[in-house]
Amino acid sequence: MLINSSQACVEIIDGIRTDLLIQPFADRIFVQITQLGKVGSLIQVSMPSTVLLASNGVSDSSGHALPAPPAALQLMPLFGSASSEHLRSLHSLYAAQVATLIWCAGGHTLGGSDRRSVIVGIALRRSTPTVEEGFDEHERKTFHETMRVLASMLK
Repeated sequence: MLINSSQACVEIIDGIRTDLLIQPFADRIFVQITQLGKVGSLIQVSMPSTVLLASNGVSDSSGHALPAPPAALQLMPLFGSASSEHLRSLHSLYAAQVATLIWCAGGHTLGGSDRRSVIVGIALRRSTPTVEEGFDEHERKTFHETMRVLASMLK
C-alpha cells in the first residue's frame, strides 16, 4: 500500500474550518486533524501484525461505510492531553478510526503487509457540554464528515 502526502482544508459543520494532513514516513504515518491551527494531542495507534483487519464496516446515517476498528488496537498518548474524560474518549475514537482508515486504504484486507503505526494529532473546537453521556449530534456529524474527507484523501 502506498500512501501519499496529502492535505486538505474544508469547512465541516457550521462553517468550521478543519485542516487535515497525511504525511507518511518510513516507520510511521502522521495524520493531523485541527480546527484550532495547532497540533493538539498526539496519540500513537498500533496493532499487532497477527491481527487480521477487514475493510468492511458499518454505514452511518449518511450511507458512508467506515471500517470498524479492531479491538486489538493499542492507543498510546504521546504528547498533550485532553481536558476532560469526554474529550479523551472523543480523541481516542478519532485516533482509532483514522488508523483503521489508513490501514484499510484501497479497500484491501491487510494481514500484516503494511501495519506502520499511525500518529494522530487532534485539536478540535469544544462542543457545547451536555449532561448526558456519549457524543452530541454536532460531534457525531463532525466526526463522520471528517472521516469522509480523510477517506477521500486516501483514494
